[in-house]
Amino acid sequence: MIEIKTFVFPDDGLVPNNPLPFLVYKSAINLPKRDPEGAIEKLFESNGWGRQLWRNGIFYYLHYHATVHEALGIASGTARVRFGGDAGEEIRVMAGDVVVLRAGTGHQCLETSADFRVVGGYPPGATMQITRPTKDNHRKALRTIPKVALPDSDPVQGRDGALARLWQAKSPPLN
Repeated sequence: MIEIKTFVFPDDGLVPNNPLPFLVYKSAINLPKRDPEGAIEKLFESNGWGRQLWRNGIFYYLHYHATVHEALGIASGTARVRFGGDAGEEIRVMAGDVVVLRAGTGHQCLETSADFRVVGGYPPGATMQITRPTKDNHRKALRTIPKVALPDSDPVQGRDGALARLWQAKSPPLN
């Protein structure tokens, strides 16, 4: 049984966040010692989140994506990441965890172990763009985010996963 934690972060005037919950799947994947990144990529691809897969870390500066939702699978190591902007929540993530960010959710890596590695993936739709928190970007994001389609499936649990229940078919309005 995967533990799923949910968080809702308010719009802070620079980072729009999203009224639908940010999801943390603790110990979501039992990773093999050999090629844990590949295991995460296969999981994301099998559940429709294989668009623009990448391997790396999480940026050390605050940013968000106003055009697409994002799944981050932790392949190795640990990190302390702040989600939701400067007034958000600091969360420790570790190998096997997956976080799912609704379009507009701020995130920033604060600290990592030397072996920290992440796989990122996106559902079908718009191309990922990195957005920095400025007043102008915030204004644009408030128009863009509501147009981002809900994904057809959960990146971890597939079509019948928690995401479908937690992100209802109709998005509430942004501020």
